[in-house]
Amino acid sequence: MLDERDIVDLLNVRGAEQEELFARAREAREKVFGTRVVVRGVTEITNVCRVNCEFCPMRRDNTRENHSFRLSSEDMVAAATTIRDSGINVVFFQGGEVPQTTRLVGEAIPKIRELFDGDVEILLNLGNKRRDEFAYLFEQGATSYILKHETSDVELNEKMRHETLESRLECLRDLVDIGFKVGTGAIVGLPGQTLGSIARDLLLAQEIGAHMCSVSPFIPAPATPLADCPPGDVEITLNALAASRLLQPSWLIPSVSALAASQSGGQYRGFAAGANVLTVNFTAADHSDRYLIYGKNRFVVRSGYADGLVAEAGLQPSRSVFAGKGALPALACPALS
Repeated sequence: MLDERDIVDLLNVRGAEQEELFARAREAREKVFGTRVVVRGVTEITNVCRVNCEFCPMRRDNTRENHSFRLSSEDMVAAATTIRDSGINVVFFQGGEVPQTTRLVGEAIPKIRELFDGDVEILLNLGNKRRDEFAYLFEQGATSYILKHETSDVELNEKMRHETLESRLECLRDLVDIGFKVGTGAIVGLPGQTLGSIARDLLLAQEIGAHMCSVSPFIPAPATPLADCPPGDVEITLNALAASRLLQPSWLIPSVSALAASQSGGQYRGFAAGANVLTVNFTAADHSDRYLIYGKNRFVVRSGYADGLVAEAGLQPSRSVFAGKGALPALACPALS
């Protein structure tokens, strides 16, 4: 069992020690998942957000400049059809935090489940919601929910997100209690963050009983208060990814597109460090250009690139491990007592 000091030590390794860390992480991954990489198909459903995060170009203060869009329930079903036809059975809807998405997504879910004859994982990343809204989405057939805590540092979280960490944790506890497969995670390199804080981010994910955990390098984006800050360190991010794998071998851990945006070959290195998830973007180009999560020049993963990346990493694309015919029931990750 890793503790905070152990993780901080791992975050600091470089050179041969880093390669040894990555090898240990790959071994831990392969004991649970073999060579499987879960492939998700994401569609971004709105770029409107009520929250005013310091690091995000889709922050509330930028709403008027961002040429807003929002998909209808029918649009979501059409997007899910495209994802199904590509052979992917993880349908991932992501969008800014606004109340309207609850009903719109909820109405689409039963139709999408019918499209797949039930052999589908429906994964959502739509921000904080009330418990009854989470319960409604679960009853409609949603399987999984990602809600990144971003940073476990109480003061830094409030400074970055202008909301309390506790409000986020309450939502995460609700999601786990309702029965969702839950993902969370952190941004590495936020101004004022320490290595100890990053270590506590990983331990917090384990403590709440997450099934998925991501670590992303901070990318300073235009039209945000942090535009002129230095980017997050890719080596620390990769080490945090590997430490996550050692901390909880059964986690689904993505190699995020921000790694590719931060360093040539960054996503490949994510798999070398123990990742086992890749998200392919199915958002229509005119909407993708307006989903400014990292700014206008963000790196967007499309199918051809994804196929080559998985093959280069010596891994095999996989369907959902949480739902349908490929499910692995042993992946339950109960919260620590």
